[in-house]
Amino acid sequence: MKAKGCTYNGGSCKPVTEACEGCQRLAEYETGKYCTAAPEPEIKWKNGNCNLATHVKTVVATKKQKVNPIKASKRM
Repeated sequence: MKAKGCTYNGGSCKPVTEACEGCQRLAEYETGKYCTAAPEPEIKWKNGNCNLATHVKTVVATKKQKVNPIKASKRM
């Protein structure tokens, strides 16, 4: 959605979903709140988190590697 209107799918952008609340990509117009990055936000949230969401933080799990104490002592 832009100031001139929507150019997606014949001029019909979809309003944001509840999951989009708090995102910095929201823009409010007379007709409602729209996403500036995705014309149909519910599809972005269909299979999990939206990849364009600025309010969702992804946590990358790091695996601790087990150290063999015998090999570690030899390296020193």
